[in-house]
Amino acid sequence: MDKKTPFTYHASVLVVPTLFVFSIWFVYWLEIKFEFNFNRLGIYPRSLQGLKGIFLSPFIHSGPQHLFNNTTPLFVLTASLFYFYRRIAFPVLFFGLILTGLTTWLIARPAFHIGASGIIYLLISFIFFSGIFRKYYRLVALSLIIVFLYGSTIWYIFPVKESISWEGHLSGFLVGLLFAYIFRKTGPQKQNYEYRETEFDTFFDEDGNFIPPEIEGSEHEKDTTTTTYSKIVFTSEEDKNL
Repeated sequence: MDKKTPFTYHASVLVVPTLFVFSIWFVYWLEIKFEFNFNRLGIYPRSLQGLKGIFLSPFIHSGPQHLFNNTTPLFVLTASLFYFYRRIAFPVLFFGLILTGLTTWLIARPAFHIGASGIIYLLISFIFFSGIFRKYYRLVALSLIIVFLYGSTIWYIFPVKESISWEGHLSGFLVGLLFAYIFRKTGPQKQNYEYRETEFDTFFDEDGNFIPPEIEGSEHEKDTTTTTYSKIVFTSEEDKNL
């Protein structure tokens, strides 16, 4: 990626989050249309059958409210990931999904854990900590925006509500932090600007005193007139009174 333009629009910025959101709504539509119940395809901790939920659970939701709560942040955060971190976006999303699901499978309560919330917490954590680790002002600004929009969700990585899979939230948060550290040197980095002398700089000496440029006159003036410029440098109070 060109260091001068680290952030460029690409089709994936809209295509991937659109497909992700469409998928979760399509799966829910199938459940309603054909009276299916996919909840048992979610993550069931420490069970071989529950391992399939690592890949399937992000697409399964318990109802319209669950879907609405996840749709907007899933779209916004995925689009942000692919715009600001396009080079590592797919590895973060794919391996993050697997590791978040596996961690949930290891630590969660015996129940079916469903929903894209774990991915959302993965993205919140990754985008926030990536900006902090890289110390790139644009990415730090993005981190602050993430805090403003989703900072209050941090409480749901704790068991504050029985019906919420806080284990999935915590898993996503920890994996996002881990990936932000692992990938901190990959992708956009803090830019170091080099100073380059311009023609304007030649009008000043090392002490910052102005040196007027030579003024070219007409041929007649060149023959009959000589213009001399002097440079005055104040070094003491006595010199200023001269």
